[in-house]
Amino acid sequence: MKNKIIKALIILMTSSLIISCGNGEHESKSMEQIYKEEGVPVKVSKIEKESFSSNLTYNTVLSGIKESSASAMIGGRIENVLVKVGDYVEKDQLLVTFPTDNPATQYYQAKVAYENALSMYERYKSLFETGGISAQELDNIKTQFEVNKANWNSVKKTVKVLAPISGYVTKVAVNESDNVRKETQLVTVADLSRLKASINVSENEIDEITKGTQAEAHWLGKTIQGKVTQVDMAMDPYTQAFNADVVFDNSDRKLMAGLTVEVNIKGSTQENTISVERKNLVKKGNEFYAFVVNNSAAKQRKLILGKNRGLFVEVVQGLNENDLLITEGQMFLEDNSKIKIINGESI
Repeated sequence: MKNKIIKALIILMTSSLIISCGNGEHESKSMEQIYKEEGVPVKVSKIEKESFSSNLTYNTVLSGIKESSASAMIGGRIENVLVKVGDYVEKDQLLVTFPTDNPATQYYQAKVAYENALSMYERYKSLFETGGISAQELDNIKTQFEVNKANWNSVKKTVKVLAPISGYVTKVAVNESDNVRKETQLVTVADLSRLKASINVSENEIDEITKGTQAEAHWLGKTIQGKVTQVDMAMDPYTQAFNADVVFDNSDRKLMAGLTVEVNIKGSTQENTISVERKNLVKKGNEFYAFVVNNSAAKQRKLILGKNRGLFVEVVQGLNENDLLITEGQMFLEDNSKIKIINGESI
């Protein structure tokens, strides 16, 4: 008895599935039939010629207009780090110190030699003024003094690392008590009043960019203005592009060096141009198409595209002024599909 009940349930469930699938197929055929009889519902827009300004977009990294790193002139232990990232420093301000007893510096020997040479030079100057020595003797002492002075200044720089330029500290690569090698970069300082970026411009875009062309840099809703300051006259054989430099005003410090930004450059403006939103195009392989209204049917047109402007693209060939471009429903169309316009445009 139990087995009979189970078999009955299986038969009932199987029948339900068959009926369900059958109904779905029926509904699908009914929709296809409606499209054939009444047309695919579409929205259209009349094409008009207008001015078109191309937009060129590049992703690049910002750096300070001037940027320089202070490096270790000797190897050894760091004694003090006197700045942090974000600090503003003046040129020759003290950034990092090494111990004066570092054997590589001979700090005290150089200090004593300088002080002795200074004392002797001052004494010989007094003697010269009273006629006690000749001018040649004074010149010899002065030369010895200047040599020891230069050596002393050089030694001081090995243990007292100074800011190479005025600007903001953008990187501190060491901590106190770190042991570093000679020529290790310690602190980076950048002038952030202006920021610069380098972009690679393709041969198809190079005629759009010249020195003085206006540009914008965008990062997380913040924008700074700038302009192109230099464009290479020869293509880089490695990047297969032309390098261009763009400089931005950052006097209010909206952005910082090291950020990856989107740079937008406004290219040339052309009058009486046809342009469409990219969402209205259909791509097949490497070719682009659009559908336009032809009586009560959709006519597929192959397009030749030109320059870009944000969401819009120039159409060089394939569309004409006053064509009714299908802007919604085109994904359900084929060439010569019957259509039904639902947004009130007349054919």
